[in-house]
Amino acid sequence: SGRRPIGECPLTPSSSTRMHFTTPDYVIFALLLVASTCIGLFYALSGGRQRTTQEFLLADRSMSCLPVSLSLLATFQSAVAILGVPSEIYTYGTQYWFLGVSYFLGLLIPAHVFIPVFYRLRLTSAYEYLELRFNKTVRIMGTVTFIFQMVIYMGVVLYAPALALNAVTGFDLWGAVLAMGLVCTLYTTLGGLKAVIWTDVFQTIVMFAGQLAVIIVGAHQAGGMGQVWRKAINGSRIASLDLNPDPTERHTFWTLGVGGVFLMLALYGVNQAQVQRYLSSRTEREAVMSCYVVFPCQQVVLCLGCLMGLVMFARYGEDISSCLQMVLYFVMDVFRDLPGLPGLFVACLFSGALSTISSAFNSLATVTMEDLIRPYCPAMTEAKATLLSKGLAFAYGLVCLAMAYTASHMGSVLQAALSIFGMVGGPLLGLFCLGMFFPWANSTGAIVGLAAGLVMAFWIGIGNFVSRMAVPTTLPPIINGTAMPLPGNMTTLITLITAKPKPTGVQALYNLSYLWYSAHNSTTVVIVGLIVSLLTGPMKEKDLIPGTVFPVLGNLLFFLPEYYREILCCVTPLPHKVGCRPPRLRIPPMNQEKDEDEETATPQPSCRLAHTLQETAL
Repeated sequence: SGRRPIGECPLTPSSSTRMHFTTPDYVIFALLLVASTCIGLFYALSGGRQRTTQEFLLADRSMSCLPVSLSLLATFQSAVAILGVPSEIYTYGTQYWFLGVSYFLGLLIPAHVFIPVFYRLRLTSAYEYLELRFNKTVRIMGTVTFIFQMVIYMGVVLYAPALALNAVTGFDLWGAVLAMGLVCTLYTTLGGLKAVIWTDVFQTIVMFAGQLAVIIVGAHQAGGMGQVWRKAINGSRIASLDLNPDPTERHTFWTLGVGGVFLMLALYGVNQAQVQRYLSSRTEREAVMSCYVVFPCQQVVLCLGCLMGLVMFARYGEDISSCLQMVLYFVMDVFRDLPGLPGLFVACLFSGALSTISSAFNSLATVTMEDLIRPYCPAMTEAKATLLSKGLAFAYGLVCLAMAYTASHMGSVLQAALSIFGMVGGPLLGLFCLGMFFPWANSTGAIVGLAAGLVMAFWIGIGNFVSRMAVPTTLPPIINGTAMPLPGNMTTLITLITAKPKPTGVQALYNLSYLWYSAHNSTTVVIVGLIVSLLTGPMKEKDLIPGTVFPVLGNLLFFLPEYYREILCCVTPLPHKVGCRPPRLRIPPMNQEKDEDEETATPQPSCRLAHTLQETAL
């Protein structure tokens, strides 16, 4: 029957057969790379030809809602997510599907809290906000943390799918890595953010097409979706609502629906790659609408991944254990007699990788230019700044290839490298929340809070990793499993371990579900930051730059007398229009929404006066 013993991964070196690409498969894969390059060349030679930093880094602030929303979706829908979600569903069932619950608040809060603040301050880098709210030291700390996070992650995102493809098909490993890395570097360097966004749109369509093809053909071969569903029910893969409040459980309704909100906020609220897309929108309304449009798209992506996992289970049952290459093995098996379709799925897989690393190149070039170079070179001309930005994008492309090579020698440390993305995202979210929601937080509190959050994040993350490495290598038969997170995509690599007693004490902290990492670490930053701020002298409302604090406390404490709200810095509202130029930073002009209020508004001579008039009107 061709069945393998339970627990044997079909893609081990002992596998007797290896599937290979055909000519149509190579043609389709090549078309993906050629089309992506052509989009970059088109935007390099059209429009303003990427001659200003505004055009190169922010697409001239001219993007509409639809391409921005699809780019938001593609940025962290990496190849690892395409491989990881079906593998998760195959192994553990559909409990992961409840992650979709977190998308509601995970996208509504960025749309109505973070976007208004960032957009009205007319920023280029999200970390400019930290200097406006705190000081330059906090800004640099946030920037360096983000660079560390993305540089490590992008190499792994590039290498992991190429490794899986090589294991299944024999597709040349470094040929795939170099082709993706160089093509992505080329179109990012030539076409800027506009090319990145439009290639994301194209690559998103390819991702949808590849996943749909696998589901349709696989379900047909399994006897239809009805048969797939019946086999999933009989195999206990359709999960019910698990309301277990234990935070050490990998996936429950609370870890997915509540902990997942903080993961979404770290990605869609304060991550530079996403903030940059919001700021490239023509108007604030377009930026907000992009969050609304990406919500159903996220649900569709989640459903496709889950359905693919169920189709895999219907085909193989429990005869094989999960491994990273499993999805590719399944695809090659399903498309064995359909030349060209394996190439379509591989194009889908590498579209995920291209969209993620191109966003990383562009966002890293932006923060390096705007946060680390331009503040210290105020006399730099626009032409030189644009040329340097392109050079930075190209340099980060080479760094990505170097990190992919490093990842190939990491071995088991590869999982730790993947976890760093999630460990760092939580403290950065906490830093922005500290500044945006708590007016009395000061720069000392921000610095100490961020340091405390990073220490806590790495303590838990590394402790978790070390405790798993301590498991004996001679394992008895598989009883249970757990997962190392692939943060940013909220997907998993499966690491088989034996069942053990419920952990207590520090070990319980090490066993915290990865979906709580962002919540735990961001809360640490906020609590420590507030305590230190109160001990060192809290900020006064008159010292705050208008528009840097979202008035959530003022709205929640509306019932208090104004005297007490002034003490708590809860009086100042968020300006309703794109603000005027803050005094500490050079901020380029941007498009404003043309509503009736703006057309009839009288120009204000200064930030403070405009702010006072808005407060008086309210």
